[in-house]
Amino acid sequence: MIIHVVSVGESLWQIANRYAVNMNSIVQLNGLPDPNRLLVGQSLLIPKPGTSHIIKYGDTLWSISQQYGLTIQAIVQSNQLTNPNVLYPGTKLFIPAITHIVSPGETLAQIARRYRTTVQRIMEENQIANPNLIYPGTVLVIPRAKPTIEVNAYTYQTNDAAIATLNEIGHLLTYFSPFAYMIREDGTLQQMNDKPMVDAAISKNITPMLSITNFTSTQAGSNLANVILANPALREKLINNAIQIMDTKDYKVLNIDFENVLPADRENYNQFLQLAVDRLHPKGYLVSTALAPKVSATQGGLLYEAHDYEAHGRIADFVVLMTYEWGYRKGPPQAISPINQMRRVVEYALTVMPAEKIFLGFQIYARDWLLPHVQGQEAETFSPQEAISRALKYGAAIQYDTTAQSPFFRYVDEQGRGHEVWFEDARSAQAKFDLVKQYNLRGVSYWALGYPYPQNWALLNDNFTIKK
Repeated sequence: MIIHVVSVGESLWQIANRYAVNMNSIVQLNGLPDPNRLLVGQSLLIPKPGTSHIIKYGDTLWSISQQYGLTIQAIVQSNQLTNPNVLYPGTKLFIPAITHIVSPGETLAQIARRYRTTVQRIMEENQIANPNLIYPGTVLVIPRAKPTIEVNAYTYQTNDAAIATLNEIGHLLTYFSPFAYMIREDGTLQQMNDKPMVDAAISKNITPMLSITNFTSTQAGSNLANVILANPALREKLINNAIQIMDTKDYKVLNIDFENVLPADRENYNQFLQLAVDRLHPKGYLVSTALAPKVSATQGGLLYEAHDYEAHGRIADFVVLMTYEWGYRKGPPQAISPINQMRRVVEYALTVMPAEKIFLGFQIYARDWLLPHVQGQEAETFSPQEAISRALKYGAAIQYDTTAQSPFFRYVDEQGRGHEVWFEDARSAQAKFDLVKQYNLRGVSYWALGYPYPQNWALLNDNFTIKK
């Protein structure tokens, strides 16, 4: 799949002709609100077979050609390279698809064996309905091997909305986490009406993950966490109540999301995690945690100090790095999930825990801040699709911060107020997926379902095989 950034004067018809693809396929893939109006700087996914490669130090065209099973000439031609001997680290190359022309008498099974893939993958890649009906001379696109990852998604949708989302993108999820069961001071859990969505997830071979938390959007939860974590009897009671819910509703993983934990409760928190593992593992259940985005073991602040990366990485089955909210709703406008900051968190985490335990947190919403920003003034939160619609409404060109790997735009509303919007697009999603690949992470964890973002799901499917 190709990512195309719209230039001044370009139309959808011109772009479709350039890549020899159907206009409607571009419209559907990107969920374009108005096919007749494109924004300068807008990124579009083009449904053309192929992939991308970001040049690293030490790469040569020969090593890249060997990696993808292509000739050097094919890469040179596809990228119109004027000097094949000069490659700049960070530059993105388009890697064309591998194709095969069917010979008389050939079967899909024979072709699959030749390229070390499966009949099913060739059928999916080429939209073949009947594997027994392939004709000599047909050009088949051969799917490349993709990394296999796990994918989690949190949601605070209603049952009906969550079920609709699962029907749409459930094939791309490993875990599904309704957010969240609130803990109480007596060690009980505030009940949720989540059975319909959990059953819907199970019907799609998605593993339900029970999320328990101590905080809300209005309550930091520090004292509540202290009451539980500092009392061994209440820790035990809370685990018992979580197990009862898991047994009753068929949850298979416990996700512990305690935030703003007092620094003095750091060791109590670690002991609580060990207790959870000791109690849940014999039942065949897994234990995971959500971690604030730290970049060092000594990082100060209420969000970070009690989150012991080394202990969580050692005790839990996996962790979710909450690598988002730099662009906080009550803070100044900036990228919500800047890739440079996400990379710092991942690189620190890898010093104290294995990559196969790490989920990269990925937010899938946009924010609109009023300008000039006033401290404490809350930004509006909505979907990446709404961001594009808003940019169209106000005729705003999309800009792209190459350090944060994040798109943004500014506009003036009907009242004459300035706005700054940061959101996610195909480029920013691909940057996050490249980070997952670079460090061989266990997977991606989305916060949160309910914000339409078709480019993300198409790219996720294009980049990875999702483990079920």
